[in-house]
Amino acid sequence: YELAVIIREGIRQMIEEQQDIFYYITVMNESYQQPAMPQGVEDGIIKGMYLLEEDNKEAAHHVQLLGSGTILREVREAAKILRDEYNIGADVWSVTSFNELRRDGLAVERRNRLHPGQKPQQTYIEQCLGGRKGPVIASTDYMKLFAEQVRQWVPSKEYKVLGTDGFGRSDSRKQLRHFFEVDRNWVVLAALEALVDRGEIEAKVLADAITKFGIDADKANPLDC
Repeated sequence: YELAVIIREGIRQMIEEQQDIFYYITVMNESYQQPAMPQGVEDGIIKGMYLLEEDNKEAAHHVQLLGSGTILREVREAAKILRDEYNIGADVWSVTSFNELRRDGLAVERRNRLHPGQKPQQTYIEQCLGGRKGPVIASTDYMKLFAEQVRQWVPSKEYKVLGTDGFGRSDSRKQLRHFFEVDRNWVVLAALEALVDRGEIEAKVLADAITKFGIDADKANPLDC
């Protein structure tokens, strides 16, 4: 449904309004069952991110999980693990375009700089995450720099980014996502690490999770392989 919303908006702008622009769309080649489309998310899809799943249940801690493309499935599974095994609530956000979020951030930043006497505007990512609890973790199938480009507008001090930095490899999706450290277990570890950084949980919780997931703490850095 994200693709349908974006294509429809592109047709509206380029054909109906005759705007001198073009749309560049990147799609993945993994087949999987799509979740139902939440109500009222069309605007967020176009702007770059929207809330896909909100955890309103009482929890000891809370985090914000950002996912993009097919890795969004891993992020959703990570949210379940955090809730079921660690009593950590997680809101899941689908990021349709980190590039759009950055364009908005730069535009708002420029506007505020040129109007010092007026009330500063908020970026769209600040509007989304500003009133939310906990650190923010982003995971994508791209290099970490892709999600890093919005760091300066993320309200939380703790912003952990997972990405596929390193040389290309041939293997199953499951193995590659583990190798590049972007799958559900690594999302959980990043969330736990962020909560350790905030002093909300003990480092032992993170250490125990590494052991539980069977992760070799001395595994090669994918950036060097």
